[in-house]
Amino acid sequence: MPVTAVVGAQWGDEGKGRIVDALAETMDWVIRFQGGDNAGHTVVNHYGEFKLHLIPSGIFYPNTNCLIGTGCVVNPDSLLEELGQVEAAGVDNSRLFLSTRAQLLLPYHRLLDGLHEAGKAALGTTKRGIGPAYSDKAARRGLRLGDLLRLDWLKSRLEQAVEHANALLASYGHDPVDAGQLFDQCRHWRAQLEPRLLDPFTVIRDDYRQGKNFLLEGQLAAMRDLDWGTYPYVTSSNPTATFAPVGAGLPPQALDRVIGVVKAYTTAVGAGPVPTDQGDNEVARYLRDKGGEFGATTGRPRRCGWLDAVALNYVAYLNGFTEIAVTKLDVLDGLPELKICTGYRLPDGATLSHVPDTPLYETIEPIYESWPGWPDDSTSQARSWADLPPAAQAYLRRIEELAGIKITYVSVGPERAEMFEVQ
Repeated sequence: MPVTAVVGAQWGDEGKGRIVDALAETMDWVIRFQGGDNAGHTVVNHYGEFKLHLIPSGIFYPNTNCLIGTGCVVNPDSLLEELGQVEAAGVDNSRLFLSTRAQLLLPYHRLLDGLHEAGKAALGTTKRGIGPAYSDKAARRGLRLGDLLRLDWLKSRLEQAVEHANALLASYGHDPVDAGQLFDQCRHWRAQLEPRLLDPFTVIRDDYRQGKNFLLEGQLAAMRDLDWGTYPYVTSSNPTATFAPVGAGLPPQALDRVIGVVKAYTTAVGAGPVPTDQGDNEVARYLRDKGGEFGATTGRPRRCGWLDAVALNYVAYLNGFTEIAVTKLDVLDGLPELKICTGYRLPDGATLSHVPDTPLYETIEPIYESWPGWPDDSTSQARSWADLPPAAQAYLRRIEELAGIKITYVSVGPERAEMFEVQ
């Protein structure tokens, strides 16, 4: 009963979408198991280039079922816009389904997120309402997609939720939202989404028992995990592989393969400690410009720096990686020297080999080792391990050693043909 999870191994934006896209052809189901439209997966294929925020990256294969799973929060307007984009490109999206147990992200969630981020306690969120939606879920006042099918239940729940939201909006001096107008909006969403709404329990259970292939797609990465990331500078869900079966509707023993996606360097969006962040120096500008390191959701320039093997080793353990896929190796082409963070130094001179809690993490200094680059060679044309320059091979082998996990895929560009398997 093969079940594979693809999860981020850093701070997000590692290229998970292109890995899922490459693997999805042989899958019966691709399930997005957490998160909302606050991060995007960029996929490039014969249909064009797409920045998917909610739709699973397996949507481009006509025989693959895609599910936005129970662990997600869904903004229907964002989803409908995204569906329109892929449909306009000629993609068959009839196999996209939505869990009736996933949470609704409502307009006031975005309002509240933006108001909070305008204050002194800003965390660098995308202002997409993800935190407020998950907060309502945890407080048991959230609405779920399945509520759209039961209008009497929906109306009662919505009135209670809006009452609470308006109290919060008033504390910011903002005008209230109208529950009646929002109810009408929900009826519109119902008309658009009803054919896709599915209680996934029996379908997923039966297909799992029949040995169907599942690919579970995560958003962001473990360094933004609500529990194990750089709290409070984290997302509001758990993007680790441990949560993948929960968000997808599978038992924990189902998961037998976990692919951690590692960018060949480090990037991050948002506030919080990122030890190898190079600020706006020459290295950061090189990586940002050559790698196109701007957020798929917000367009914000990403923080860029050297690979952090301490964080990678930490994340590999938490996720139980069985293998790793390295992306954007080609972005390092042209650099004469590379660095890898192999440890952290505390202000008192002591060293750490793991990621500590945030107050201590903000004080550490990265310890680097230097590796030769391949300034006179290119990896972008490589289609096998043997095609890589020796210095690139050595760099990747060192990543394997430090992570303690074998590299099985290397990507040297956004196209499907620019990723190869390491034998």
